[in-house]
Amino acid sequence: MTKNDKRQDMAARAAWMYYIGGQTQNQIADVLGVSRQVAQRLVAAASEMELVQVRISHTVAHCASLAEQMMQVFGLTRCQVVPSAGLPAETIQHMITVSAAEEIEWAVQPEQPQIIALGSGRTLRGAVKEMSEIPRPQHSCLSRIGAIASDGSCTIYDVSLSLAEKTSGKYFILPAPLFADSPEDREVWCNHRIYKLIIEQTALADATFIGIGPISFECPLFTGGFITREDVQRLMAAGAVAEINGHFIDSLGERLPDQLDKRCTSIPLERAPVRQLTAFAGGEDKFQAIQAVLRGKWINGLVTDESTAERLLLEHLP
Repeated sequence: MTKNDKRQDMAARAAWMYYIGGQTQNQIADVLGVSRQVAQRLVAAASEMELVQVRISHTVAHCASLAEQMMQVFGLTRCQVVPSAGLPAETIQHMITVSAAEEIEWAVQPEQPQIIALGSGRTLRGAVKEMSEIPRPQHSCLSRIGAIASDGSCTIYDVSLSLAEKTSGKYFILPAPLFADSPEDREVWCNHRIYKLIIEQTALADATFIGIGPISFECPLFTGGFITREDVQRLMAAGAVAEINGHFIDSLGERLPDQLDKRCTSIPLERAPVRQLTAFAGGEDKFQAIQAVLRGKWINGLVTDESTAERLLLEHLP
């Protein structure tokens, strides 16, 4: 790498921290190990190099390299890795959200009609909020997950409607609670004509975006009232470490059978998806869940952070 390339990478990293991460010049200086004056010059240089537009157009070289390695090692077709070294968790999360917005924008850009299927979660919701409005009334936005809790309330993390508003497209909800009251009740929901139509359309989705949740008492399934404390304890004791749309996965990447399966109405998972299925997840608290999902080959796209990608690659080695 030439001296000019290194300076450009430093300027791009500083720009990420300043414009997207919301870091001060003092904080940038501490993370990069330079003086405040140098940090100030790096941010200014990013503008002079035309790296700064609405978003940062230059990808930090190390992150680009990590993304390429992730694609090769884990068989991904798309991957973005955002800078994270030395940054606080909330800043890393915001960076992932911004990059996730770019991925969704990529999927909705085509003029020909597209079917976009979505799971749920904080990052996915934030990404749709972050993305630009792209008028595509010919597109369809489908939900992969029932958004109704046991008390009749709906989750705020159902994002299909939000994406439909951003694109002026059609919005299709999965007409069922995430977990039905009983296996018999599930059969009633899942045999409804509209439910079957959504299932058929979801299988044809041009792109699917999901979140990856850990299994804990802080996970959205529990805090949102979809599962009980006893459910969490049972799942953790059985070895569940990850959750995708109400489906549970162990540390080896295998689907973990549970009594909740008999009541779950969300779209079934498929290994090694042929169509684009991208997850948005990062941070230390989700590492084990992300690792499990990659081991199981449940996704073929990922937006994550630098530290997570480095650890995933390191622990994948024999």
